[in-house]
Amino acid sequence: MKVKRFPDAQAYVAPNHYEMRSLRLQGFEEGGPESFWTGLSHFLPGGGAGPDSSPLEKVYVVVAGELTVAVGGEEVVLGAMDSCFIPGGEIREVKNRTNAVASMLVVMPYPPTQQGAQ
Repeated sequence: MKVKRFPDAQAYVAPNHYEMRSLRLQGFEEGGPESFWTGLSHFLPGGGAGPDSSPLEKVYVVVAGELTVAVGGEEVVLGAMDSCFIPGGEIREVKNRTNAVASMLVVMPYPPTQQGAQ
C-alpha cells in the first residue's frame, strides 16, 4: 500500500487548461500505480480546459461543484459524484459556468513513454 497525504500532493501544470489548479494525488513516483495516475483539478469560475484531445482514455469524477463537459457534439453538466468516461482521441472541452469553484478527480493511464513508476 502506498499512502499519500493530501498536504504532500504536488501541483502540476496541465496543458491547454485555464483558471485551474491541479494536484497529483497518485502516480509518476516510485512505488505508485504502474499503469495509471490520479489527479485533482480545481476549476475557478469561468475556468476550463480544451477543446483538445489526447490519445489516452480518461475518467472524470466531479467531487464538488458543477462542470460542463462537451465531447463529440454532446454536452452534459456533471454535479458532485457524477462521472464520465472519455475515450482516447475524443475532442473534449470542460467549463465551469458557475460562480463557485468546482473540483474533479482525473484518472488516466500513463503516456506510452512514461509507463510505470517514475
